[in-house]
Amino acid sequence: MGGTKQTQSDDSASRPTALAKLFLEDGTVLVGTSFGCHKAVEGEVVFCTGMVGYPESLTDPSYQGQILTLTQPMIGNYGVPDRTVMDEFGLPKYFESTKIHAAGLLVQDYSHHYSHWNAVSSLGDWLKEEGVPGLSGLDTRLLTKKIREKGALLGRIEIDLDAPGPDFEKMVSPNARHLVDEVSTKEVKVYGKGNATKVLAVDGGMKFNIIRQLVKRGVELTVVPWNHPFAAELHKFDGLFLSNGPGNPTMCDVTIKELEKVVNFPDDQVKPIFGICLGNQLMGLAAGGQAKKLPFGNRGQNQPVVNHQTGECYITPQNHGFVIDCDTLKPGWKTLFTNANDGSNEGIAHETRPYFTAQFHPEAASGPTDTEFM
Repeated sequence: MGGTKQTQSDDSASRPTALAKLFLEDGTVLVGTSFGCHKAVEGEVVFCTGMVGYPESLTDPSYQGQILTLTQPMIGNYGVPDRTVMDEFGLPKYFESTKIHAAGLLVQDYSHHYSHWNAVSSLGDWLKEEGVPGLSGLDTRLLTKKIREKGALLGRIEIDLDAPGPDFEKMVSPNARHLVDEVSTKEVKVYGKGNATKVLAVDGGMKFNIIRQLVKRGVELTVVPWNHPFAAELHKFDGLFLSNGPGNPTMCDVTIKELEKVVNFPDDQVKPIFGICLGNQLMGLAAGGQAKKLPFGNRGQNQPVVNHQTGECYITPQNHGFVIDCDTLKPGWKTLFTNANDGSNEGIAHETRPYFTAQFHPEAASGPTDTEFM
């Protein structure tokens, strides 16, 4: 959407009235109001505790295949920015990718009126543009408690109120799909051409703010697909970056094999490696560790993480459903960060080589930015 910026809704904005149902695999059925694209979808129902940032969250590729529940009660009151405005790197200025990746959106109170200096449309209109359903009027506290108690649940948004409940035994979990392959770039791209520091980035579903932050710091970033044979090319670069991404990390078998080659290079061929989110998990797998699925994952903007080197605790943004079991890592690796809430791993490091990772998002838009120094 372009043209003249309409920073607030006018009197023509009407409250949505169409109804739809949410079915969960535990038998729960909730009725809500459809405010996005009026269609049925299936996915893994998860929750995010962030109070702001729904444009960034919805376009985060790590939400591919998931129906996102927002715990913040009022959603939509600041509308959605212009989708056509690009930044200095040719990327959508206000978003983390070129499309919405969440399969659906669940909220308690949808504000069909919006007002914000940077808005051009309502959240509902944006969802309709993208073909993504949204349900409001739901008890999101109940949903969140169910997910915390039972783990992430498969769900279906159904617009036919007379339709029977879905057969969840036949429903395919998004985690059974190769979600990284669905969102990773299909071609090699270069950002910050001519910058002095050359970094090779493996795209598992990379958020655009990672590109922005690296290029602003003087990096020429060469972005390659998840299954690119990067080990043979790393000698041309100053370092390797492993991005965030969705789903089960063990499905990235090609990436893991390439990474195993890299971490075992002779000393005279060693290059620094930094991984974020999925990148942390891939590094852990290449280091001989095992990945396991968290019951409900860590998604939000307020996860406390302890730095084992300094003892400092950071407030971090996160979006992941899998984690590395540090007890399974090979000798020579150590825990770098730990989640202060659930004790899960938040990053690892090699004891002698410049390899380190963060399960959280140091670069995150819409924040916080406490760990942007990384």
